[in-house]
Amino acid sequence: QVHLVESGGGLVQAGGSLRLSCAASGRTFSTYAMAWFRQAPGKEREFVARIRWSSGSTYYVDSVKGRFTISRDNAKDTVYLQMNSLKPEDTAVYYCAYANAQTREYGYWGQGTQVTVSS
Repeated sequence: QVHLVESGGGLVQAGGSLRLSCAASGRTFSTYAMAWFRQAPGKEREFVARIRWSSGSTYYVDSVKGRFTISRDNAKDTVYLQMNSLKPEDTAVYYCAYANAQTREYGYWGQGTQVTVSS
């Protein structure tokens, strides 16, 4: 079992920045990847970014490329999402997700953290 705890959300003006953190605990000895998803009101949850744990390779949805950066601290089993140049359309609940090496699927999720960008 893996437990994920997100932090760092809040209210920010358009053009501002926030950094989200997600700390993993429990059976984290076979991490394959961690990722961030988001869900805006009335919309489906969408993928934002992911990072492969061993290589550090990253992938982003087009709408955040050049503005968001995902990174990890292997020693702390923590993933970060640095969000710059925020836009009102980035407003959503952001969820951290964890994939282990056995399934390579995001089978564990955090509780979510609210990000609100005012215009």
